[in-house]
Amino acid sequence: MSIFSRKKQAKEQRREKKKSLLRDWAEALIVAGILALIIRTFVLQAFKIPSGSMEDTLLIGDHLLVNKFIYGLNVPFAEEPVLPIRDPQRGDVIVFEFPEDRDQSYFKRRDFIKRIIGLPGDAISIQNKHVYVNGKRFKIPQEVYKEGDSIALGARDNMPPVTVPSDKYFVMGDNRDRSYDSRFWGFVDRDDIKGLAFIKYWSWDSDKFWPRFSRIGRLIE
Repeated sequence: MSIFSRKKQAKEQRREKKKSLLRDWAEALIVAGILALIIRTFVLQAFKIPSGSMEDTLLIGDHLLVNKFIYGLNVPFAEEPVLPIRDPQRGDVIVFEFPEDRDQSYFKRRDFIKRIIGLPGDAISIQNKHVYVNGKRFKIPQEVYKEGDSIALGARDNMPPVTVPSDKYFVMGDNRDRSYDSRFWGFVDRDDIKGLAFIKYWSWDSDKFWPRFSRIGRLIE
């Protein structure tokens, strides 16, 4: 074999090796993308707190992980969630698709985060900011009030009894005076619930431009 032929063969081998390396990288990226999509769709989803409606449980800049399989998997053509571990419970902090965005295009729909107060069949009422479930005062350590006196008009501080329909939930923000929730727009459909928020994996204070280290890794109660 001539020197020219050997050089040509070596060049072709390098080219093939480069193509093989590129194929390996492309396959790895495709597999990683598919796995990330599966995890995001069925297992875990990251969520960032954009507003103060859940203060002081959750602060603006908190980053959460949402357990998407605990309530079951939403599989196309299935009438009910598949393989649920348990049903949503009173006190759960959930991420859900905002009901008023249901008629919007997929990319315009917003995710909200609130706490479940009323389960299907419960009677919910509010008197002078106090929440009653089935006629009994329902108070949790996480609820806060930052606006002082009660407002007579509107549903924020006083709401007549409503019964939660089947497969729906009544939700409220922990920051009761500054939360846009079921008091104003109604109930959350079971199918719109995306999962249970369970841990803060990161927290960023934009005012101080510094991480809130004391909040990182804390479970959400």
